[in-house]
Amino acid sequence: MNAKVTGLMNLFKNFSLKYYNTFGVDVNAKYFLQMDSDKDLDQFLKSELIKKEPLLILGSGSNILFTRDYEGVVLKYSKKEIRIIEESQNSLLLESAAGELWDDLVSYTVSNKFYGIENLSLIPGTVGAAPIQNIGAYGVELKDVLHSVEYLDLVNNSFVTLTNSECIFGYRNSIFKNQLKDKILITKIILELSKEKKLRLSYKSLQEVLHSIPQEKITIELVSDTVKKIRRSKLPDPKEFGNGGSYFKNPEVDGRTIKELIKQFHDIVYFKQNKNEYKISAGWLIEKCGYKGKRVGNVGAFEKQALIITNYGGANGKEILEFAEKISADVEEKFGIKLSSEVNII
Repeated sequence: MNAKVTGLMNLFKNFSLKYYNTFGVDVNAKYFLQMDSDKDLDQFLKSELIKKEPLLILGSGSNILFTRDYEGVVLKYSKKEIRIIEESQNSLLLESAAGELWDDLVSYTVSNKFYGIENLSLIPGTVGAAPIQNIGAYGVELKDVLHSVEYLDLVNNSFVTLTNSECIFGYRNSIFKNQLKDKILITKIILELSKEKKLRLSYKSLQEVLHSIPQEKITIELVSDTVKKIRRSKLPDPKEFGNGGSYFKNPEVDGRTIKELIKQFHDIVYFKQNKNEYKISAGWLIEKCGYKGKRVGNVGAFEKQALIITNYGGANGKEILEFAEKISADVEEKFGIKLSSEVNII
């Protein structure tokens, strides 16, 4: 039973997080606080709780694996608002509160024909989580369209705005995962989008589906719908089978390494980044180690995409982590490549 605590709105003690993480792991938070407005946020900043307890910012729980109860405050910032703050004939600046669901923001831009993030359709999570990971899919990353990020510095209770370059974006990486980790709460982002038709169709799986359609007939809606169909064909619905999306990052290697691997494995799946940098499909590496569809107890690698580690019901976080660590060890033994987790482990 989740017990309400007096003193702050929407504050609970010994709160179950089972329905607040997409792996469906049943752990408790010592305190759970949901904030739907700036007033709620202001109340929290004035409370004693912020001074006494460790703090974990939670979006929609789609990129986190709990291996234990959280002995502190789990803070869920749920404010929602999307608005145009600047507009010209060809482009606009679109602001979104961090509590919006990312896919709701994408749907808004698609319906209004604001070009830039349609390739990022159906990515789970909140808007506030998007810059932390520098989310990306089908040839587009958030950094390609992000103008700025506003966050609350939890150390001195001040609001700060970072420009795109100040976010120090990398592949599934940013300043928010490093120097600012556990020190800030992202409150809003601003995107710079195009009102002119600009579609990114170079990604292989998009080309395979859309190649027969004349380019002038490819619409923003068609691109978004195509991305959704591809994602749904590969990824299990977390409501049906608990998962956190892609568990591992695609590892990056240099030109010399990829040449050696191609000699040994002719069917290796890789993507050229620049002159001497390549990404190897983590899913391909895992599949080659025999994990696709493999299951141990209630944990397994999804039958359609080995990169997705799945809770088939009742698994705890430690079991999921052990399964992931075994995959990583086997990949390193077979290929000499170390996989890095894309999921945050608590």
